[in-house]
Amino acid sequence: MKPKIIFEDADIVVLDKPSGLQVIPAATKKDRETLTDWLATTYKEFHIVHRLDRETSGVMVVARTAAAYERIKKQFQRRETKKVYRAFVYGTIPERGTITKPIGSSRGGLGPRSAKRAYGVMREAETLYRRVAAGGGASYAEVFPKTGRTHQVRVHFAAIGHPIIADSLYAPGRPHLFGFSRLALHAFSLIFMHPITKKEVSFEAPLPPDFVAAEQMLKAQ
Repeated sequence: MKPKIIFEDADIVVLDKPSGLQVIPAATKKDRETLTDWLATTYKEFHIVHRLDRETSGVMVVARTAAAYERIKKQFQRRETKKVYRAFVYGTIPERGTITKPIGSSRGGLGPRSAKRAYGVMREAETLYRRVAAGGGASYAEVFPKTGRTHQVRVHFAAIGHPIIADSLYAPGRPHLFGFSRLALHAFSLIFMHPITKKEVSFEAPLPPDFVAAEQMLKAQ
């Protein structure tokens, strides 16, 4: 399983990560092929700036130099990047909304995250969304996370009673609507300042086939 290269130069490489590809080795499944394995065979130097969950598909930026890494990382920390996700969630959500529930670990750093009660520090988190369409017991949303907490989009939608379709961690046992066999979350676009040219750059990862099929099924409702 390999990512698709959307763009690359001497400083960055922007990738379209497929669902199912882990970014870094998991503590319990070290034999699983990861994105870092592929990067190690492709580039002499690379630095992971941010991550996507294994089942989440979509756009990621990887730095090819230490200098580029430091500059892009600061943009993420200062919330200067602009991220847009697409998601299918259970139930009908309002046309627009903002979720500001803080997020913390529910098991002292391991396992799922919580927006209700956690072991340790609860950190502020903010997610905006816009409903694109609804039907068949689900909603299709455009999501704009303003912070970058672990599992933020998944935790926030679960916290308001509308978890993401096929989320085995935050919505176990629920039917996989619209044919999804994996988490129905896609990192659609990413905007940031190029670390060297300092010009704003924007990249998109086309919707994968399961999202295109789900869109068509929703339109047919």
